[in-house]
Amino acid sequence: MEKHPEIDSGEKRLNELGYKQELRREMTLFKTLAISFSTMSLFTGITPLFGSSLQYAGPASLVWGWVVVSFFTGFVGIAMSEICSSFPTTGSLYFWAAHLAGPKWGPFASWCCAWFETIGLIAGIGTQAYAGTEVLQSIILLCTGTNKGGGYFAPKWLFLCIYIGLTLIWAVLNTFALEVIAILDIISLWWQMIGGAVIIIMLPLVAMTTKPASFVFSHFEMASSTGVTNHAYAVMLSLLVSQYSLYGYDAAAHLTEETKGADKNGPIAILSSLGIISVIGWAYILTLTFSIQDLNYLYDPNNETAGAFVPAQILYDAFHGRYHNATGAIIMLIIIWGSFFFAGLSITTSAARVVYALSRDGGVPFSTIWRKVHPKHKVPSNAVWLCAAICILLGLPILKLNVVFTAITSICTIGWVGGYAVPIFARMVMAENDFRPGPFYLGRASRPVCLVAFLWICYTCAVFLLPTYYPIKWDTFNYAPAALGVVLGMIMLWWVVDARKWFKGPVRNIDGQNGKF
Repeated sequence: MEKHPEIDSGEKRLNELGYKQELRREMTLFKTLAISFSTMSLFTGITPLFGSSLQYAGPASLVWGWVVVSFFTGFVGIAMSEICSSFPTTGSLYFWAAHLAGPKWGPFASWCCAWFETIGLIAGIGTQAYAGTEVLQSIILLCTGTNKGGGYFAPKWLFLCIYIGLTLIWAVLNTFALEVIAILDIISLWWQMIGGAVIIIMLPLVAMTTKPASFVFSHFEMASSTGVTNHAYAVMLSLLVSQYSLYGYDAAAHLTEETKGADKNGPIAILSSLGIISVIGWAYILTLTFSIQDLNYLYDPNNETAGAFVPAQILYDAFHGRYHNATGAIIMLIIIWGSFFFAGLSITTSAARVVYALSRDGGVPFSTIWRKVHPKHKVPSNAVWLCAAICILLGLPILKLNVVFTAITSICTIGWVGGYAVPIFARMVMAENDFRPGPFYLGRASRPVCLVAFLWICYTCAVFLLPTYYPIKWDTFNYAPAALGVVLGMIMLWWVVDARKWFKGPVRNIDGQNGKF
C-alpha cells in the first residue's frame, strides 16, 4: 500500500482556516529567521538616527533608552508569537485581527490593520532606500577626497536618482523565484553577523582614544541646535532611534504559508530575531558611543563628512586618526550600506506579501491585478511593482524638502507598529474560550502581556507624531501627522461610504468547512 507523505502542520492549520496551499512551502526555520533578522537589521535602524538621538540628550539617554525599549518591545514580540502560532497565514496581522475581533468587528479590524501594515511596510522600503542612499553619499564623499579635500557631495537630484535606483533593484530581484530571495537573505544574515562583529570589535580598537564609561553611561547633554529645552521631552526624542530600530520581527509571520512547520517555527523566528537584535544592537550603540572623539565636531557642517552623517564621521575620525587615510572608514560604510541593501530587499518581500494577501480578499483597488501570482516564479510580482511605484512617489519630495526622512520614518513606524496594535488589542479583549491556541501559548499570562504591549505601541505612535525640532518651521516641520491624517482619513471614508458594505475580511478559497476558526 502506497504511503502518503504526512501533511505539514502549518499547511494543515491553513486548510482548517479556509485557505488552500498556493505558495511553495519550502522555507526552513533558518531561512525564515534570516528574512526576519534582515528586515529588522543590525545597522538600518540605529545608523541613520544615531546622530539625532545622541544630540537630543547625550549618550546616557541613548544607551539606556535601548535597554528600556528592548524590554517593552519584548512584550509585543511575545504577544504576536502566540497569535502567529494560532494563525500561520501570509495575511498575518490582517488575518489575525479579523478572526480575533469576531464576526461583528472582524471586517473593520482587519480593514484597519491591513491598511496600517501596508502603509508601514511600503514606507519601510522608502526608509531603507533613503538611508542607504545617505550612506552611499558619504562613501562617495570620502572616496573623492572628503568635504575638506574637495570631495563630491551628491546633490539632491542625484540623491533622488540613487533612491529610485535602489527601489527598482529590489523590485527586480523580488520578481525572481523565492529561492533567490531566501539565498540573499541568508547572505544578509552572515553579512550582518560577521560585518557587525568586525565593526563592534575593530572600531574601539582602532580609535586613538575612547570615551570613559562615565561619559557613555551617565553623561547627559542637550544640544541647543535642536531647540528642545525640556529634559523629559529630550529624553523621549532620544529614544526614537530604539523605537524605530526594534520592529520588523513580524516578517517571519508574512512568510508562514511558505515555511515548514510555521505554527512552531514562526514564533521561534519572531522571538529569536528580536532577541538577537536587542543584544547586538546595544553592542553597536556602545561601540559608536565609546569611539566618539569630539562630540561637537560630529555636527560641524565643515567637517570631513559635511556634518551630514554622524556615524560616518565617527568611523572617519577613528581610522584617519590611526592610519591617516579614509580606507578603513569606507570599508566599514560599505558593510553598513550592504545591510541597508539587504533590509530593503526583505521589506520589499514582506510588503508585497501583505498587498497580495489583502488583494486576495478584495481589499485593494484593482485587486484582480495585484493578487496575481507569477505562473513560473510563484511570487506576487504585480504586488511587488505596486509597492515599488508608491515608494518612489514617497521619495519625490527629496528635491525640495529637508525633512523627508523624518516624515517617512514616522509614517513607517506608526503604520508598522500600529498594525501590531489591532490584533493584540483584539486578543486581549476576546473571550479565552474563543481562542484556539497553537503550540506557543501563554495561558493566563496572555492578557497582561497584551495590555503592556498595546500601551507601549500607543506610546510609540504618539511620540513619532511629535515635533522633533524647535522653533517649528517649514524646513523642520514633522509633516507625518498631516500625511497620515490625509491617508487614514481617506481609508476610513472609503470604509464608511463603500467598503463596509462588501469587505468581510479574509475570504476562504477552499470550498466547504475544513475546520473551525
